[in-house]
Amino acid sequence: MASFTLHVNGKTHQVDVDPSTPILWVLRDHLNLVGTKYGCGIAQCGACTIHVEGSAVRSCQLPVSAVSSQKITTIEGLSEQADHPVQKAWLEHDVPQCGYCQAGQIMSAASLLNNNPNPTDQEIEDTMSGNICRCGTYVRIKAAIKSASNSQEA
Repeated sequence: MASFTLHVNGKTHQVDVDPSTPILWVLRDHLNLVGTKYGCGIAQCGACTIHVEGSAVRSCQLPVSAVSSQKITTIEGLSEQADHPVQKAWLEHDVPQCGYCQAGQIMSAASLLNNNPNPTDQEIEDTMSGNICRCGTYVRIKAAIKSASNSQEA
């Protein structure tokens, strides 16, 4: 076990875990931030996407030792009132069905818009292609991202 100081959603947390523990399990099991989901465990589906220093990363394969001094944002920290432009667009376009992948989808979309406020359709498709939605809401996801990109708040 090792001690790590984590900066998650604007708060500092101290955790004692094995350095190889994926940050996903630290967030869920030690910090009780369960919005980030376990999907595949091999960083291929996107359900576990979080932001590290503003960039979208898969948390299921990222050891806590690799992020201990960096700023981490989970779906819970994206917006205190759940009013981030992407979250609002998700509701406007009725994106979720089962909802399981949605936190990862939203985190990927928010990172995209943070880095590129007005992405092309191809840029949206390229960025989001690594996020799997088993319900197949891809058309609504793309429409929501386009709406959020046109938002004055994005």
